[in-house]
Amino acid sequence: MLSCRDCFSIVTAVTKSQAANIKPITDHGANVLYQHGTLALLVPGLLEGTTTIGELLTHGDTGIGTGEGLDGELIILDGVAYKVGSSGMAERVPSDFTMPFANVHRAAFQYQCSRADIGLEDLNKRIVEANGRANTFFSVIVHGTFSFMKTRAVIKQQAPYPTLVEVADRQATFLRHDVKGTMLGYFSPVMFHGAAVAGFHEHFLSDDRTFGGHVLDAVLDRGDIYSQVFDTLVQHLPVDDPEYRNHDFSQDPIAAAISRAEGDVKN
Repeated sequence: MLSCRDCFSIVTAVTKSQAANIKPITDHGANVLYQHGTLALLVPGLLEGTTTIGELLTHGDTGIGTGEGLDGELIILDGVAYKVGSSGMAERVPSDFTMPFANVHRAAFQYQCSRADIGLEDLNKRIVEANGRANTFFSVIVHGTFSFMKTRAVIKQQAPYPTLVEVADRQATFLRHDVKGTMLGYFSPVMFHGAAVAGFHEHFLSDDRTFGGHVLDAVLDRGDIYSQVFDTLVQHLPVDDPEYRNHDFSQDPIAAAISRAEGDVKN
């Protein structure tokens, strides 16, 4: 099993056909993607924290998410959780930090290929084409040097919480050049749009653990790409939260709101 810190040392090339043959690894449950909450519950502003980092880490050592009230962009690497808030600085979070939404899994990434001088949109397109898995959940780690990295963090909201679309206008954006670090993302099939974001949802953390956030745009100068495929999705819902239990989602334009919010703050 590879940790993120091992990624850059591997130099063996993998062809497109070999990448498509990357299979789920069942050892230690590495074929399972665990998700707490859904993006749909964020649409009407159900932003209360309904699980903790401590609980989340019992299901994996690698992941992304957001805190209560959209308090920062979270990235979990090697079993350590970091939060990037409105300052753009990364900080470790305690085990009792709460979240309304998060993805996590047990890392078992397999080397896919190396890339140089490529923009985010083209990079993501090539990753999907190489994997041949447009209808499959998978995670991707890109570790290397980025000549350009643009991230954002939503400013923490207070109850009563605004809707997801309203929050899209309340964010801080950050730029870095020639920054070395790890971009961790999850790819979700179109058919699951609402439970997650159709396509890629990616967060970044610099190697010096000072900078990161939700990735808006990037250019990879040189780096290695690793994939991990899941054949099982475990969806955990906050059934003990009365606001979630009683909310009428039939009145919410879930898909349109997520598309608009994610369009305004491009993944």
